[in-house]
Amino acid sequence: MYDRTNYSDYVKLKEFRKRILADQETIEVTDFGAGSRVFSSHRRKVSAIAKNAGIAAKRQQLLYRIVRYFEPKNILELGTSLGLGTAALSLGNPKAQVVTVEGCPQTARKALDSFQRLPPENIDLKVMRFEDYFDLPAPSQWDLVYIDGNHSKDRTLAYFHQLLTHTHSDTVLIFDDIHWSEEMKEAWLEIVRQPQVTVSIDTFFWGFVFFRTAQPKQHFTIRM
Repeated sequence: MYDRTNYSDYVKLKEFRKRILADQETIEVTDFGAGSRVFSSHRRKVSAIAKNAGIAAKRQQLLYRIVRYFEPKNILELGTSLGLGTAALSLGNPKAQVVTVEGCPQTARKALDSFQRLPPENIDLKVMRFEDYFDLPAPSQWDLVYIDGNHSKDRTLAYFHQLLTHTHSDTVLIFDDIHWSEEMKEAWLEIVRQPQVTVSIDTFFWGFVFFRTAQPKQHFTIRM
């Protein structure tokens, strides 16, 4: 978390972000989640989405370092948006298979356009609702899952329990915006209490969940 190395891939992430921030196209956003606190309309400029709702540059770099450190082979992202997080997942381990799910067709189209410049050999973008994706055949186990989508308690808990059947001792789950609302706080605390969770970390913006069977149950709070 505190690695200060200036990785060369940071330049690629910066250029990826720069191109999206320069995109002035207006798209119609289909929102299946808890809505937006920033936008009052579903018609939004791509640049505005990236600026106000996309993953921040420091968190994008942290996500890259997490993937680089754990070297997950099978990665799932729920909530592609414009692909800023996906780029970090992809570059963090080019040998991994990154499946990313986005419910909004127009947002997914913009992300796919951006992926062509990475290049996206290890990115598989699924345009569908998360619930529909869970109905499809999936890898028996995920090594890392980044959940940045529907910010409701019921849906977050449902995703957690659906993912449980595809975890192993070294799986890492990352929940975004765990303090976004009282509902999300409740969902996060309920996840932490689950007997399958051995280690949990609250960084305020992200919640990390581990399932290491040889480790006693512990919870950490880290402000970053």
